[in-house]
Amino acid sequence: MAKRAPKPKSELLFDQADWDFETLRRTLDAIEEVARDDLGLDFYPNQIEIISSEQMLDAYSSIGMPLMYHHWSFGKHFLGHERLYRKGARGLAYEIVINSNPCISYCLEENTMPLQALVMAHAAFGHNHFFKSNHLFRQWTDADGILDYLEYARKFIACCEEKHGLGEVEATLDAAHSLMPHGVFRHRRPRQPSLREAEEQRRERIAAAEQNVHYLWNTILNPARGQASTDTELLDRKRDMHLPEENLLYFLEHYSPVLTTWQREILRIVRNIGQYFYPQKQTKVMNEGCASFVHYYILNKLHEQGRISDGAMLEILHSHTNVLTQPDFDDPRFSGINPYALGFAMMDDIRRVCLDPTEEDREWFPDLAGSGDWRSVLRQAWANYRDESFIQQFLSPAVIRRFRMFALSDDSSSRYCTVTGIHNEQGYRHVRDALARDHDLSALEPEIQVADADLLGDRCLHLKAIRRNAVPLDPDSRAATLKHVERLWGYKVDIVESDKPN
Repeated sequence: MAKRAPKPKSELLFDQADWDFETLRRTLDAIEEVARDDLGLDFYPNQIEIISSEQMLDAYSSIGMPLMYHHWSFGKHFLGHERLYRKGARGLAYEIVINSNPCISYCLEENTMPLQALVMAHAAFGHNHFFKSNHLFRQWTDADGILDYLEYARKFIACCEEKHGLGEVEATLDAAHSLMPHGVFRHRRPRQPSLREAEEQRRERIAAAEQNVHYLWNTILNPARGQASTDTELLDRKRDMHLPEENLLYFLEHYSPVLTTWQREILRIVRNIGQYFYPQKQTKVMNEGCASFVHYYILNKLHEQGRISDGAMLEILHSHTNVLTQPDFDDPRFSGINPYALGFAMMDDIRRVCLDPTEEDREWFPDLAGSGDWRSVLRQAWANYRDESFIQQFLSPAVIRRFRMFALSDDSSSRYCTVTGIHNEQGYRHVRDALARDHDLSALEPEIQVADADLLGDRCLHLKAIRRNAVPLDPDSRAATLKHVERLWGYKVDIVESDKPN
């Protein structure tokens, strides 16, 4: 058999491991051509920055943002990551990508040129497209304004440190950071202007603070009213304060009897940043799966065109395989299902179902099987789903078998675990439902609501925790969290755990 003639070196995007900025630009342009013209991706303009290992560690520590206010916890995280990295116990990420416009991708300077091609395709086009198109990011984040807002937040907190002292600001930030997971809107979003207008909003809030009904004389108990609240007063109070309220930081910012104006603004900053990251927690499988599928397809396409050499492609596939490895349950590296592996496997399987379906695929996915248009199916999925709904809709028996999944029931009232889902039709559906629930944040994170707060009475803040599957709150975490809430509220705080939402 005649061997295929090797491609001339002039057609290769790069022919050595070392990189320079001209080679990066040439490779980025080639990747963008495939991403736009072949896959039909829509993405923000890209800004590629090459950073050192120390800068990458610093980015880890400040939650990956290019601008961030100062806080002692970031330094603590930096030292922890650095110690593990120097010992060789942990590697560094190949890249970090920022959901902003333009989309900023940090690439490690130690990467070889083949690896730089992989991470640019992965971050600058895979993650970038997902950030711009997915409905959660479109609804909850402001890519155009986030960098301006972070700059404002850093300057504001630095100013507070000068005026009020480092200790006071850090104490407020400590409490706010501890409540950040409970400082997001999960089900609703109050109407608000762009984050770019934060400074103007702050000035308006300072001016309005003098008239706030929760300050000074209006908070003094009216003797004619008496100590007890009638049912009508309770209902009126809850209606006026929009209770129950799921966002603790939002409630404390607006109704705390003791916080000053600058402390309320810090709570607002922390909850805005928490809200910005909330969609990423709901789309880990989809986001990483999208980026992994995109880099795999684009780089294979460039290899087919003769623009990436066989040697470079082998290095790319080696790194790709390492990231997508799914350790077995008895492997020391096992920490659950790898979101990169699951997301990529499901998206590659969608492509297979559209192009080369089996009879089983035709039964499970009658609208997709054999349609041929896998690009549109993936783009619609990336735009309209989050992890639990994506798994519920697209997890196939083929992927379940490939990952050797089955379902277990671990009931505390039984001495034994029971296998409840095996590899048959009923079992596949049960496994799919169970895996979807495992990626539903509402089932994974404690749900704590503000139930009541009588600002004109004893001012006790009443919280309610909704138990999931009868699992109580961890006692130590519960006590520590209540201390932070009490610091921000200024008065007694109690919490009641309930198995019923209402």
